[in-house]
Amino acid sequence: MDMRHLELLRDLADRGTLAAVAAATHRTPSAVSQQLRTAEREIGVRLVEPDGRRLRLTPEGRLLAAGADEVGEVLARVRGRLDELVGTPAGTVSIGTLPSAGEALLPGVLQRLSSTQIYLEIDDFDVSEAEFAVRARDVDVVVAHSLTPGAASVQDGLVRRVIAREPIDVALPASHPLAGRATLRPADLAGTTWVGVPVGYPFDTVLGSIERDLGAPLERRYRLRDNRLVESLVASGEGLGLLPRFTTRSRQGVVIRPLQGVRAHRSIFALSRQQRHERLAVRTVVDLLVEVGRDLVRARGEAATLEG
Repeated sequence: MDMRHLELLRDLADRGTLAAVAAATHRTPSAVSQQLRTAEREIGVRLVEPDGRRLRLTPEGRLLAAGADEVGEVLARVRGRLDELVGTPAGTVSIGTLPSAGEALLPGVLQRLSSTQIYLEIDDFDVSEAEFAVRARDVDVVVAHSLTPGAASVQDGLVRRVIAREPIDVALPASHPLAGRATLRPADLAGTTWVGVPVGYPFDTVLGSIERDLGAPLERRYRLRDNRLVESLVASGEGLGLLPRFTTRSRQGVVIRPLQGVRAHRSIFALSRQQRHERLAVRTVVDLLVEVGRDLVRARGEAATLEG
């Protein structure tokens, strides 16, 4: 029984359609369909059946899809023991990261890896908080963030390692009347206009908390994903923004002020599927992310709470 066939069935169970599997695995739908036919021929049972215009797994297909994780975990543990025996982590580790954390963390990680036999494949994405765990299907390590305490805890085969807690501050044009204050509270922000983020993104939670404290909505003139673009529009006077303290580079014309009175910290953390985390190379990369995160916080001269 070919492990690749089991993984294909698991992907179809997780993603629902051939098109989604093809997109996630960089294949064409016809190639995925051909692999399913090959799997049926080699295993000797019907694995998929028509369901309207789609295909769905048969009971046999669902059984094998569920078994993919079991087999994968056994293989990962064996690989982990082999890594420990050899003693030298090696190989390629795929990592997907939100841009702000990646910009701050990955140069230091790559520098530390330069004398090792570990190589990174890097992708960047900025998605809603709920989507980070989904992305862990496709890469070895996801660098994610959340403002929700205990988010993405160990569940559904995911290993979570917190890198740092980072304050979320208010970004204002240097000429703004509030720029002269040392700190800001929700009451100070009544009637202000914002360059916000899409619904479901962690920073929108902070604006929601401010609105609840004020008992009134705040205008979001724009909803943008890229922190640097948010900062640029703040500098040009389009509104206020929310930016992470340690991973934001200073920009002329923008001042950053701490926000008090509402929860305004994000956890930056690494997520891995349990079977991927068994590899010594993956665990080494996660350890380095934590190390670089700690150094970053210390370099900024802040007393952030670090969790392990």
